[in-house]
Amino acid sequence: MRLLVYDATWLGRPWVQPGLTSSWIVGGALYRGLGRIDASYGATSWEDALAWLCSVEPTKKVDEIQFWGHGTWGRVLIGRDRLDADAVKDRSHSRHGDLKALRERLTGPAALVWFRSCETFGREAGHRFASAWTRFLGCRVAGYTYVIGPWQSGLHCLAPGQTPGWSVAEGLPVDVPEPRQARMSGPLEPNTISCLHGRIPDGF
Repeated sequence: MRLLVYDATWLGRPWVQPGLTSSWIVGGALYRGLGRIDASYGATSWEDALAWLCSVEPTKKVDEIQFWGHGTWGRVLIGRDRLDADAVKDRSHSRHGDLKALRERLTGPAALVWFRSCETFGREAGHRFASAWTRFLGCRVAGYTYVIGPWQSGLHCLAPGQTPGWSVAEGLPVDVPEPRQARMSGPLEPNTISCLHGRIPDGF
């Protein structure tokens, strides 16, 4: 199975994040129509998201999971609910047990967990996140170093046994000592795809 989870916390609050959840709903319907995913779900928390991922058609294994939502360096967010490297490293973390259950559904090293969220693989925190999640899940994990939108730049995929090979400065503004966010994606930035791309190009 190929599954999509998106952040539904902004639904009904367009003055906060205009159009984002609506675009994820429409995008999910398009991806399903194109045969890229088998099911999608709008989650309001990580507890909600992981409960669905672990229970939907429970007799089937999962080949791919995509998350469409918000992120920052070394984190993925549903509303204000976050997951970071501690979620997979700290056994006392509130979501650690859910993530172990999800790991059992994955098809192994060839499976893919793709965080289509801003900046998650950026800076040192992004390196730690990518390494920790790949090691824990035992499969490929992908994410970005840039702020993403219709263009999605700085896409990297890490496989089990690999270490991050991209620069911790990738996507950062030039000559800004303490940047508050990464640069915006664009067609001329490294490792760029569009939101309509449904697979990760070779070499990314």
